[in-house]
Amino acid sequence: MNTNVSKGWKAQIVPALLPAVKLTLVLTAILGIGYPLVVTGLARLIFPEQAEGSLIRNASGTVIGSRLIGQPFAGPGYFRSRPSAAGAGYDGTASGGTNLGPTSRRLIEQRIAPAVAAAQAENPDSSGTLGRKVPVDLVTSSASGLDPHITPAAAEFQLARVARERGLPEEEVRRLVAGHTEGRQLGFLGEPRVNVLELNLALDAARK
Repeated sequence: MNTNVSKGWKAQIVPALLPAVKLTLVLTAILGIGYPLVVTGLARLIFPEQAEGSLIRNASGTVIGSRLIGQPFAGPGYFRSRPSAAGAGYDGTASGGTNLGPTSRRLIEQRIAPAVAAAQAENPDSSGTLGRKVPVDLVTSSASGLDPHITPAAAEFQLARVARERGLPEEEVRRLVAGHTEGRQLGFLGEPRVNVLELNLALDAARK
């Protein structure tokens, strides 16, 4: 091999690589280490609860959930959450929807129709403006599959059952629902919604 050619190749490549390597190390230190540490530190300083995941703890300090991630409720006297298509249910590592369109026969026949029948059977004394019409969020999952909220209509649909199974007056349960109904963000973004976990915790507290 020609020694002069080899030396010439190295003389061209090495000076070009060194700045690239130095820039990569500097940007990694700034953007990969420094920036995340600064943002995380500021978040914990300014928004400590949100930075930790908006966790909800019981009286003994044990974490029982998050205000940001839904969870299933199957026991009597509890409001049901919106269905989840994320893994085994509300799995943050498998976030996602069904990816089935609104005209999909598979979605309608295999998911929505059975869910509607189950909701009507579980809530035979449903009342409110919808009557026996099941709110759509009780039988369909959100795009993330992790939605912790239901609509006020979905809460109203279940209200009579929850009140009956807990032995509480419907008006008392309705007041709890109203107290845990969040309005539109900034007054115009999104829709009113009810956090199911917080509402069910309030019901447990009321029963005590």
